[in-house]
Amino acid sequence: MKGYRRYFFNKLGWFAITFVFAFLLNFMLPRMMPGDPVAAIVARQAQGMSNSTGVQAIYEQYTELFGTNKPMYEQFFIYVGNVLKGDFGFSFSQYPRRVTDVIGSAIWWTLILQIPAIIVGWILGNMLGALAAYRKGGFDKVLMPTSLFLSSFPPFGMAIILLVVFAVQLKWFPTSGGYGFDLIPSMTPNFLRSMFIHYQLPFWSIVIILIGGQAIGMRSMAIYELNADYVKFSRFMGIKDDRIVGYVFRNAMLPQVTGLALALGTVVGGALVAEIVFSYPGLGTTLLTAVTGQDYPLISAATLIITFMVLTATFVLEILYGVIDPRIKATQSD
Repeated sequence: MKGYRRYFFNKLGWFAITFVFAFLLNFMLPRMMPGDPVAAIVARQAQGMSNSTGVQAIYEQYTELFGTNKPMYEQFFIYVGNVLKGDFGFSFSQYPRRVTDVIGSAIWWTLILQIPAIIVGWILGNMLGALAAYRKGGFDKVLMPTSLFLSSFPPFGMAIILLVVFAVQLKWFPTSGGYGFDLIPSMTPNFLRSMFIHYQLPFWSIVIILIGGQAIGMRSMAIYELNADYVKFSRFMGIKDDRIVGYVFRNAMLPQVTGLALALGTVVGGALVAEIVFSYPGLGTTLLTAVTGQDYPLISAATLIITFMVLTATFVLEILYGVIDPRIKATQSD
C-alpha cells in the first residue's frame, strides 16, 4: 500500500508539472501570432466611419474590453483567474459571443461524431486482427497489407477520397455541413434525417483509418500470446482449444483497451481533420476559424480542453495500471 501511494503521488506530481507547462504554452503561443485581431473587429464595427478619432476611440474601447492593452504578465494572471471561474472571455472572430458558448455548441457535434467512430473502429479492427491471427492463411495475407496501408494513410487523404468519390462523383452524400443549410436544428424527422446523411462521410473516414491500426495491434499481440509457453502447456494438458483462445485474446486485449481509453480521452483533439474537410460544425472547424481569425481566447480554450483531456486520460490509465498490472505492483513493493 505504501509503495502504491508513492507511485500515485509520483504520477500526480508529473501530471501537475506537465499541466502547468502546457497551460503556459497554451497562453503564450496564440498571443505570439502576428497581426492584431482587435483591429479586424474595429474594422467591421467602424465601416462607413470617416472620423479617425471615432475609430481610435472604438479601438481603445475594444482593447480595454479584451485586455490586450495590458502587459503580457498582467494578461496572464487575469486569464488564470478567469479560467478558474470557467470564464474564457469573448471570442474575437465571433464577437459578441462568449468562448464558452462557441465551444459548448461545437463540442457536442465532435463528441457525437467521434465517440461512436472510435468505438466502432476499435471493435471492427480488433475482431479482424484476432481473426487474422487465429485463422492465418489467405485471410491474414489480405488483411495485413490492407491494414498497414490504412494505418499509414493520412486521415485528410481518406476524408478527401470519400468526399470526391461519394459526394462529388456519385452524389450519394452532401459535400459539407452537419445538416442542410436550409434547416434549423430541432428534433424533427426532417432535420434528423438530414443530420444522419451528413454524418456518414465524416464518420466512415475516421472508422476506416482506425480499423487498420487496431487490426495490426491486435494481430501482433494475439500471435505473441498464441505462441506463449502457457498456450503450448495448456494444449499439452489437453485443454480445449476454445477455452485457450478465450484466455489468449483476453490477455491480448490489454494493450488494445489502453489504446481505446487513450483514444476516448483524446476524442476532442483526435481526427479533427475530418471535421475540417467536411466543414462539419464540430470543434475542428471551430478551431480552424479561430486560427484564421487570430482568435486568441477561442484557440486557448479549445487547446486547453484538448490538453487537459489527453493528460487526464494518460494519468487515469497509469493509475489503473498500477492496480491491475502485477509487474507494476511488484515494482512498487521493491
